[in-house]
Amino acid sequence: MGSISVEDVSKKYKQYANRWARVANSFSGGRYYTPQEKWVLNNINFSVKSGEAIGIIGQNGSGKSTLLKLITGITNPSRGRIDVTGNVAALLELGMGFNPELTGRQNAQMALQLRGFDNQTIQRWMPDILEFAEIDSYFDLPLRTYSSGMQVRLAFSAATVIRPDILIVDEALSVGDVYFQHKSIARIREFKKKGTTLFFVSHDAATVKTLCNRAILLEKGHLTLDDIPDNVFNYYNAVIAQKEKDQEIKRLESNQKKSMTRSGNRKATIEKVELFNSQGDSSRAFKVGETGLIRCQIAYKSDIKNATFGMVIRDRLGNDIFGTNTFYLNHTLTTPGLIEVEFKVQFNLGYGDYSITVASHSMQNHIEDNHDWWDNSLIFQIIPKDSHYFVGVSFLPVEVYSKQLMHEGSEHG
Repeated sequence: MGSISVEDVSKKYKQYANRWARVANSFSGGRYYTPQEKWVLNNINFSVKSGEAIGIIGQNGSGKSTLLKLITGITNPSRGRIDVTGNVAALLELGMGFNPELTGRQNAQMALQLRGFDNQTIQRWMPDILEFAEIDSYFDLPLRTYSSGMQVRLAFSAATVIRPDILIVDEALSVGDVYFQHKSIARIREFKKKGTTLFFVSHDAATVKTLCNRAILLEKGHLTLDDIPDNVFNYYNAVIAQKEKDQEIKRLESNQKKSMTRSGNRKATIEKVELFNSQGDSSRAFKVGETGLIRCQIAYKSDIKNATFGMVIRDRLGNDIFGTNTFYLNHTLTTPGLIEVEFKVQFNLGYGDYSITVASHSMQNHIEDNHDWWDNSLIFQIIPKDSHYFVGVSFLPVEVYSKQLMHEGSEHG
């Protein structure tokens, strides 16, 4: 079974001013030109047990792809040690390891050869690769004739035709069409059930939260956070909004024992978040379809142009179920001062626990001017109604009708 151990791993690359500087350094043995060193990973430590599913997230340049190349053995660490146990299948940068002049079939064969499979085994699995990829006659055409989506189909099909101990996927699936993405995710889930260890790089929070039980955040080559995906993405959202020097990020624990991330430049401060039922009583439990009132108080320190207040409802896995704000609702806030905002919501949700995230910012989102973002500000529960049981994440009012078109034993016509 597949496991990974990363101990004090760092990676540096040499940077040259131009190609002639590289040549000069090579021929002089470094006597006449010394390249700059750039450390892209610094003292990374973590371990992955067999069967775990880990999401790797971070902004561009944070070191995600370099880390995967180290784990797969494409490059070696400058310091530290990496131990990998088990057969590894990796889907890294689009086209990596493929030859554009070879056919799809030849590239698939080469990919399996690199994983150590003999020719008899490879030939036995070729029809399955073609069937899953659904690229028909293109399978025997040069890869240079493929679209990017077709390359993804071939690469994923070849990497997963034989279940690996460890599967590594680096954002390549985002290039493929929606149909193949769903098909690929279904195969990954099947592998997880059978014990495959998953290493998944993506900016898609919903996919990571669905597939992974753990997430790691990389920032500028450092491992910043290792936690459940919901908590890591909450913190990551705060990080990407941190554009002003007086921006503040805090990680707290709510009285419901759920991790909270709070960030913002404090041009405004959310003072209170409350939840009431239709009778006006404070409540944390609602029946399916009941109406709730989310009431918030925000202190604006100055007049803010295009001030916006919004809320997001998330399920227990951290998936966004519904969100809106005053900007989308064409509602204008008058600042400065203490402002009360109410959202009246009909909770047509599936049974279970939910959280409410609230935020004050400018315009439609918090990226440019985040005043106060409060993840998991409170938790509430949806419980079954007395009737109308259903399955799924939302309740859709349904009317059912039926009529008998033919009596049993009668002839049609």
